[in-house]
Amino acid sequence: MKLEIQSSAKLTQLAELIKDISVAMLTTAHDSGLMTSRPMSPLLMDTDGAIWFFTDRTSAKTEHLDAMNLSFVEASDATYVSISGTGRVVDDRGKIESLWSAFARPWFPDGKDSVNLVLLRIEPHLAEYWDAPKSKMVRFLAVGASIVAGKSIGMGDHAVLSDLKGYSTVSSTPSN
Repeated sequence: MKLEIQSSAKLTQLAELIKDISVAMLTTAHDSGLMTSRPMSPLLMDTDGAIWFFTDRTSAKTEHLDAMNLSFVEASDATYVSISGTGRVVDDRGKIESLWSAFARPWFPDGKDSVNLVLLRIEPHLAEYWDAPKSKMVRFLAVGASIVAGKSIGMGDHAVLSDLKGYSTVSSTPSN
């Protein structure tokens, strides 16, 4: 994913957490009211923290833009990030051209000129993350120490980044 310089410290922190994760699960509400998820490859995190994806304009996800969630997981590094926000479909051929990559061709066989190819821009409002020590051995020892002590020791960071787009929802939560 390409990263632009972020407009705030919170967005910079968020960008650092997800910059090397190549697939996110995008969750939206289904017409039935149930949640549905699908894998998506992020293309860009712009200066406002919006995350851009290619999508098909006829996809059901383009009808459920009011509430979206992105889940990023890097299990080998024990990094987990959940981003809630809203989406917007953008049909900008110049932007599509600038973000185009051959890796998108399996979904859009006609390339960047595919008739239904558009961009999905997800604007983050709230993010929550869990980031444990990178070493599996350190994580294993932290779990053992936590069991013995009866409390969390060295289990990593957990925080909520709120007010990313002017929404003031949650500022902090206890670690789990």
